[in-house]
Amino acid sequence: MDSVDMAGAFNRRDFIKGSSLVALIGAAAGERTAAQDAPGPPVSLGLIGCGYHGRDILGTLALLPNAPVVALADTYGAFLRRSGRSLPQARQYERYQDLLEDENVGAVIVATPTHQHAAVVRDALAAGKHIYCEVPLAHTVEEASAIAREVLRHPRIYFQSGLQHRADPQRHFLLDFIRTGAWGNTVQARTQWNRKISWRRSAPTNEREREINWRLDRDISAGLAGEVGIHQIDAVGWFFRKRPVGVRGFGSLIEWNDGREVPDTVQAMVEYPGGVRHSFNATLANSFDGEHEIYYGSSAALMVRDEKAWMFKEADAPLLGWEVYALKETFHKETGVVLAADATQLTRVTGGESGGEAGEYVDTPLHRALDAFVHNVHVHQSGVEDFIFGFGEEEPEALQEYLRDLEDSKKEAADIRTGHEATVTALKINEAVVTGRSLAFEEIWFDIG
Repeated sequence: MDSVDMAGAFNRRDFIKGSSLVALIGAAAGERTAAQDAPGPPVSLGLIGCGYHGRDILGTLALLPNAPVVALADTYGAFLRRSGRSLPQARQYERYQDLLEDENVGAVIVATPTHQHAAVVRDALAAGKHIYCEVPLAHTVEEASAIAREVLRHPRIYFQSGLQHRADPQRHFLLDFIRTGAWGNTVQARTQWNRKISWRRSAPTNEREREINWRLDRDISAGLAGEVGIHQIDAVGWFFRKRPVGVRGFGSLIEWNDGREVPDTVQAMVEYPGGVRHSFNATLANSFDGEHEIYYGSSAALMVRDEKAWMFKEADAPLLGWEVYALKETFHKETGVVLAADATQLTRVTGGESGGEAGEYVDTPLHRALDAFVHNVHVHQSGVEDFIFGFGEEEPEALQEYLRDLEDSKKEAADIRTGHEATVTALKINEAVVTGRSLAFEEIWFDIG
């Protein structure tokens, strides 16, 4: 593989021949941990799906020094040509199957409509390509579970789910903060996603218009809960460290009653063990107050908005000490302590030369997720090659053990199990919304072995 340093590979292979698996793991882990933050060798990528989000992905990949896009695939010629104009060196394919046969492609990014994910992922696994798949992983629980089980049967392939927050250091910083108990007992969560946009797109033919507006088709769309809310839904379960036990949903067509079958305004009350609830609200009919999350604890509330976060303490909350010196911002009548990763102090962000302003969070969650994917593909592939050279290809359990010990060398990102759990949760919330019924979650939905 092009990304493997041949001198380094030769030295590692000589070492493998006379070493035990345990000793090898220790040596490799130390070597890779030291180099984790350095830009790795390039990983040649193929993008499958050149629509609106696919172009966002291409723009983000252009900022990464080690993520060359060498191939593009889309069934719609206009999208393919438009993306190809910005990447004249990339090969263009109308069939993604042809892209998967391209030996120059080491890993693929699946940015097709949700209901097409399953087929593409299965074919990419069969072709031996590493995979980044947008979420939801599929448009049905059955398809998502089938994909997850298939991925687990291919340990040589690195698979990353497109839950961008999981690769965001700001989120991990907040998670550590929550784990300290500074916000007291978990009370509830409230999230919202508000936009004034129809979701309907025009096309030159009726057939193409049906294809491009798949989000409005109830049979194949995951709705607002699945297509946009899944990131917030995943974050709540992640912070709570719990799976939901029930949900009641509501959906209405209020602004865009144009023949579509998917509600443009939804609410869901998701219940977690212990009586803790998450209120999810989303609409395409009003943009006021945009997108944010609020987590309520008995000692403090935590608000996350635009990749920034603030803590609002209760009057009777114990003094933590550091918050006295931390940067603060006022919202109406409430004063919030700024919580930010990579701060000069625990929760302080310096601004310009004069200070006093909260620094901007310059890296988008998508940028962090794709950067993690490229890094992790290299670590994973190098580990597979090292293992096979030293121990052969007939020890799948030992290979999986070896790869597990390389996890500390990888950057934080959403694996297949995380993506599957978030997909199942979001799809069932959407089912409650479109049916208007209460649903009890079943553990079997999450079981993929």
